[in-house]
Amino acid sequence: MENKFVQFTVDVSAKQRPDTELRYRAYVNDELFTERNWIWTNTYLEEMHQILAPTGTYPIRYETVDRESGRIRAKNFRVIEGPAVIVEDNNEILLKVF
Repeated sequence: MENKFVQFTVDVSAKQRPDTELRYRAYVNDELFTERNWIWTNTYLEEMHQILAPTGTYPIRYETVDRESGRIRAKNFRVIEGPAVIVEDNNEILLKVF
């Protein structure tokens, strides 16, 4: 099966509790894509991810490493290159590669 190149972006923001370090992770199809420390205030990040994968459906999820340090919010997922779409199904974000 032929692999397809896909790039997508997402807007990420966070609410961090005072005097804590907020770390978060991004997963695509249960594979860890990134782990970062949130160091910004009053802003959001536009993160870009790229994959090389066969046709299929790939769940995308963002989560904090330690829930007590705050919460992460990922929204406005969009494909910027490649044969794919982002869909939401039962509160799950899915990347569908064609």
